[in-house]
Amino acid sequence: MSRESNQARARRAGEIIAALQRTYPDAYCELDHSNPVELLVATILSAQCTDKRVNLVTAELFKRYRSAQDFANAPLEELEQAVKSTGFYRNKAKNIQACCRKLVERHGGEVPRTMEELTALDGAGRKTANVVLGNAFGINVGVVVDTHVSRLSQRLGLTRETTPERIEEDLMKLVPQPQWAQFSHWLIWHGRRRCDARKPDCTGCELKALCPQVGVK
Repeated sequence: MSRESNQARARRAGEIIAALQRTYPDAYCELDHSNPVELLVATILSAQCTDKRVNLVTAELFKRYRSAQDFANAPLEELEQAVKSTGFYRNKAKNIQACCRKLVERHGGEVPRTMEELTALDGAGRKTANVVLGNAFGINVGVVVDTHVSRLSQRLGLTRETTPERIEEDLMKLVPQPQWAQFSHWLIWHGRRRCDARKPDCTGCELKALCPQVGVK
């Protein structure tokens, strides 16, 4: 891309951010949690599962297991059954338990506050780490790239990349760092409420004038 097109894209990105901020001023992480451990567990469960389903599961899960130590000590089969409806439950239960054991052994049962320490935990990749850092601690290390953020950033012409890592790199260049965590919420809310994957409401869209509708038929 030419320098001029990069400048134009950066300018449009700023207008998109302003429009999203006006439309969703109160956007927040929709995974229910009351502390960093719960957010970490909920985020691991959210892989290939809706936040709505995760919240149904964690409503009971967090009554039964209240700390990293509780998850670490839980019988694995019991934990598997508790998270079964989120899908891939054996792997998720195994990761949650191994993750929480490392929290107990390495961090005194507390969730660490660095990307390096978080991604060293079982089941916690960069996306999970970004969710926890941004929402539990207000630390903007990167941009959460989930399916909504990936889809909308491509549809809005903010990136041509297809992998989460490369999409994140592009978005970090366009979005001011203090807004990295919030930008993900804005796109996720817009994806859920307006810009559906198959039938986007382009007519009523608040970003209509700014969106090249990449891939929209």
